[in-house]
Amino acid sequence: MSQNSNDGGKRSARERLRAERERDRTAERRWRSLKVGAVVAGVLAVAAGVGITVAARGGDDQGAQSAKPVTVGQRSAPARLTVYEDFRCPACAQFENSFRDTIKSLEQAGKLRTEYHLVTLIDGNMGGRGSHEAANAVACARDKGKFGPYHDVLYRNQPREQEDAFASTERLIRLAGKVEGLVDSEFRSCVTGGRHDDWVKRSDEDFRTSGHQGTPTVLLNGKDVFSDASDPLTPDGLRNLVERKS
Repeated sequence: MSQNSNDGGKRSARERLRAERERDRTAERRWRSLKVGAVVAGVLAVAAGVGITVAARGGDDQGAQSAKPVTVGQRSAPARLTVYEDFRCPACAQFENSFRDTIKSLEQAGKLRTEYHLVTLIDGNMGGRGSHEAANAVACARDKGKFGPYHDVLYRNQPREQEDAFASTERLIRLAGKVEGLVDSEFRSCVTGGRHDDWVKRSDEDFRTSGHQGTPTVLLNGKDVFSDASDPLTPDGLRNLVERKS
């Protein structure tokens, strides 16, 4: 009888364990489906030539001062390119890696200035802190006059969106080593201490209340020039639009 009682207890324990494992598998399948759905949506947007990461609407922070964008190029340039982007956004990397040379040449010619607004949509939509930590690190590079080179390094070395690898400040600092003269004790302290956390939060909030819906959002003198899938923007097309304003 004692043996039978033990066998019954063992069966009961095994049944509870099986039930718990099945609940865990069900929860994991549900979470995986949500993440895959978000990733597929992003991939489809890239394939269409339109980088869209759907913004989750947040509450307005009326007391916060707007975050000034990072500006590159001559302020007297006749054309102004406004870019809202997220360092975890694959479509943003596609835009940067495709348009980088054209944008830089127009800036150097005095025909274009570019205003970068850094956004953390993917952190909010998929979880994690990579968008935020990368934006803070880029602001630290801006402090040292190295915004452009470091900004480009991060997009050239962008991890997969779902990995959230930019959440590691040590990884961000290692990548900063690719930019000559950037990494020192001050830069390290700025990155690991989140010196520009408030600015990053305000920059993201500015985007969420702007009426724009995804990243990258690209405006030329205030007009959207990037989101029309039926007439996708090309580097040559951007150059022609800018030169018409010169």
